[in-house]
Amino acid sequence: MAADGHPADRGDGTVSGDGTVSGREGAAALRVFLADDERMVRTALRAILGAEADMEVVGEATTGARAVPLIRELRPDIVLMDVRMPEIDGIRATEQVLAGMPEPPRIIVVTTFENDAYVYEALRAGASGFLLKRCGAEELVQAVRMVARSDSLLFPAAVRALAARHAGERAAGEAARALGARLSERERAVLRQMTAGLTNAEIADRLGVGPATVKTHVAGVLAKLGVRDRTQAVIAAYECGFVRPG
Repeated sequence: MAADGHPADRGDGTVSGDGTVSGREGAAALRVFLADDERMVRTALRAILGAEADMEVVGEATTGARAVPLIRELRPDIVLMDVRMPEIDGIRATEQVLAGMPEPPRIIVVTTFENDAYVYEALRAGASGFLLKRCGAEELVQAVRMVARSDSLLFPAAVRALAARHAGERAAGEAARALGARLSERERAVLRQMTAGLTNAEIADRLGVGPATVKTHVAGVLAKLGVRDRTQAVIAAYECGFVRPG
């Protein structure tokens, strides 16, 4: 780390930290990596997240090509990934990170337009959610914590709108029936609630079961769909026609 507490600049447009940070009362801090070619954006993100006792920015990169090896080296918990970057865009960088690490970080793509097809492709590639560059500080911090917990969908209405807009040509009745056959009746019910953006606690209340039972069913849904988190489960549900737009 540099003397001012920020990650040390490597001189090639990338920066890295030492990864030895602690949060409030000695608990491990959320380790965040920033990938964005705009210095002002990175500076703002670093300032906001660095002010939180339970977060630390451990590295930065200005391109997707530079981000991928640094993320593999530093092993952050969360990556804020610009969708549009030189050399390798955020979609390809997301694919490479998730394919090249046994326990990859959760990735939040950062974008200017929430209905951009690039955003949907990044989510399909494995990103756990997205943020608009114009979002406020409180919204940013809450989003990072929510994705780290992974017990609910980040901006569910926006994700549903993206899926409804871009998944239509991929939806197929036969695929929906196949998906339904793989899931138990309770898992199908849980998946429908997941697409609505409900947390595990909210699903438990809605279905009249315990949170631990919901957690088990969510894990079963993800495993049977072959996806990593709730966002990909929602996209899969829309693309196969299990959930219909509207």
